[in-house]
Amino acid sequence: MNVASDLQAVMDRFVDGYRAARPLSPAQQQVCRHIRNCRTEALGGLQFRCDRCGREVPQYHSCRDRHCPKCQYRATEDWCDKQLLSLLPVTYYHVVFTVPHTLNSWVQLHPEVIYNVLFEAVWATLKTFGADPKRLNGQLGMTAVLHTWGQNLGRHVHVHCLVPGGALGADDQWHPAKSTYLFPIRALSRYFRGRLVTLLRSSHRRGELDRITRAGEVDAKLDALMQSDLVVYSKSCLTETESIVRYLGRYTHRTAISDQRIIGIDNDRVEFAYKDYRDGQHKVLSLDGDEFLRRFLMHVLPKGMMRIRHYGFLANRYRKARLQQIRDCLNQPAETHAEENPASSNGCSSNDPYLCPKCRQGILVIVHAIAPKRLDGG
Repeated sequence: MNVASDLQAVMDRFVDGYRAARPLSPAQQQVCRHIRNCRTEALGGLQFRCDRCGREVPQYHSCRDRHCPKCQYRATEDWCDKQLLSLLPVTYYHVVFTVPHTLNSWVQLHPEVIYNVLFEAVWATLKTFGADPKRLNGQLGMTAVLHTWGQNLGRHVHVHCLVPGGALGADDQWHPAKSTYLFPIRALSRYFRGRLVTLLRSSHRRGELDRITRAGEVDAKLDALMQSDLVVYSKSCLTETESIVRYLGRYTHRTAISDQRIIGIDNDRVEFAYKDYRDGQHKVLSLDGDEFLRRFLMHVLPKGMMRIRHYGFLANRYRKARLQQIRDCLNQPAETHAEENPASSNGCSSNDPYLCPKCRQGILVIVHAIAPKRLDGG
C-alpha cells in the first residue's frame, strides 16, 4: 500500500492514463486539476516562520473546489456557522426523495435537466402538502441538498431536505407539525412521483431531453415509472441547536468520497470503505484505478449547478423577515451567535493553524508569499 492514501494520491496515480484512454468533459478536467493541485506548490501560498524557534513552514493555498474532500470540511464549518442564525426552536424533519435507478441513463445524458426537475418536484410536493388546509395550512421552509452517489460510488441521485416542523399561515400564525414523520410517506411518494413524471414530460415536449433518441423511450419509461413506488424517507431530528447544525452539516458539503474512506492504493487498485445498506454492514470495496475514477467523475456537477437550495420562508429573499415573524409567533428572541470561538480568541488554541507545529509555543508569522509553480500534470 502507498503511504499516501487519499483522493489526491489516486488522481496523481491514475488520472493521466485515464484521460489518455477516454475523453473528459471540461468540468471533469477542471476538477481533476484542482484536486491534484490542492495545497501544493502549484497554487502558491504563504511562507511562515515561528517567532520563537525560527522554524519555517510553507502553507499552500487550497483549491476550494466543491468536489475536493480536503476543502469541504472548512466549507462545512463556515456554512453551518451561518445557518445557526436561521434555526428555529421547533422540531426539524429530515426528508429524502430518491430518483429511481431506471432514470440513471437520462441523468448521464441530461444531468442539469434531471437535477433541476428533481428539485422542482421535491419542493412542489412539500409545498403542496404544507399548504393543504387539512395539514399545516401555510408556507413551509426547506433547505435541500443534492447528492448523486451511493456509498460504493455508484449513481444514486437523491435530495436531502431539512424542514422546520411547521408552516407560516396566511393568518400570520405559526402552525406546528404534530406528526413524527411530518407528512404520510405513502402520500408523499405518490404525489412526488406524479410531479416528477409531469415535469419530465414537459421537459421532453420542450426539447430539453433531445439526447434521448430512441423512439418512444420517454413515454414508455415514464408510463412504467407511474406504476412503481418511489422511495421517500422521513424522520424527525433532535431540536438542540448544535445537534441540528452538525446533522445538516453532514450532508451539505459532503463529496462523493472522503479521504478517510480511502484505505489505500495497491498496484493498480484502490480500496475504500463503504456501508452496504442492504445488510447494514461496513465493508471494503476494491476497484481498478480507472473504474474508481470513472465512478468518481460521473458525480462532477454541471458548471453553475446549485446543489444547495433554500425554499419557502427559508428562501434568501424572504428569510430574515419571515424568520423574525415566526420567532415573534413563538415568543422566541432572534438568535445571536458570536463570530469567533472564545476558546480561540487568543489565537493559540490547539486547532489554531498559526501555532508552531514544532515547539507548540511560538506563533507562525508570515515571511513572504510563495508564487504558484507549474507542476507536471497540473
